[in-house]
Amino acid sequence: MSLDPALLSKLVCPVTRTPLRYDEERQELVSDAAALAYPVRDGVPVMLVDQARRLGAEETEHGR
Repeated sequence: MSLDPALLSKLVCPVTRTPLRYDEERQELVSDAAALAYPVRDGVPVMLVDQARRLGAEETEHGR
């Protein structure tokens, strides 16, 4: 399932207020600045920090 590009352009990380990128394979919205990945469940982004997955350095754009 893909995410509406218009919705993605409006969403920001609740921690850093920076743009997110969509990882379609994992169904997550990724904040490279916060090193967090927010799940997208049934097409709905779950923008709660306590539901986010911590990213390793190799998973962020900065670590690539």
